[in-house]
Amino acid sequence: MFIQILQGRCTDEDRLRQLGDQWLAELAPGAPGWLGGTYGTTDDGQFIGIVRFESREAAMANSARPEQGAWWSEMEKCFDGPVEFHDADDVVLMLDGGSDDAGFVQVIQGKVDDPQKLRAAMTDTEGLHEMRPDILGATLAIDADGTFTETVAFTDEASARRGEQQPMPDDVRDLWETAVHDMSYADLHRPWFASRS
Repeated sequence: MFIQILQGRCTDEDRLRQLGDQWLAELAPGAPGWLGGTYGTTDDGQFIGIVRFESREAAMANSARPEQGAWWSEMEKCFDGPVEFHDADDVVLMLDGGSDDAGFVQVIQGKVDDPQKLRAAMTDTEGLHEMRPDILGATLAIDADGTFTETVAFTDEASARRGEQQPMPDDVRDLWETAVHDMSYADLHRPWFASRS
């Protein structure tokens, strides 16, 4: 799997959503290798989109379509300033990656010194559902330089806030305290989703 992350300050969320619906109806059927996406805007107007493709080649083929370029030229007008793109071939899914039924999504970004440790922590999910039933799943996308974007899908925000009060397992806490830095959190209170049917 390949993940492309795009983010920027959104000045017209209604128009952005409208264009997202248009892409889904008109462009998604012809998008090679597109699997789905998770999208949302933070309370301070930062839009984040996490788009999943079967491969980097499929994502690049989609970007090269003339109709994609025309659509993006309209989408760019919804932003105040440049839109950042991050591409990640190194993708890990936790609990099948999440759910389009999630009521709350948190996007965690940072840099990891030892990507293998972070991957292992993401895939060691034994007992997770019993301990944190509010977590529906997650994706972890790691850039070549160790920059990562983790997207965690929750049943709802209230359950997520209660769950985060629980102590972390020792090995997970040690990882976050010693190998991960420059972290930021973005809360998507009104996430929306799209998946290939």
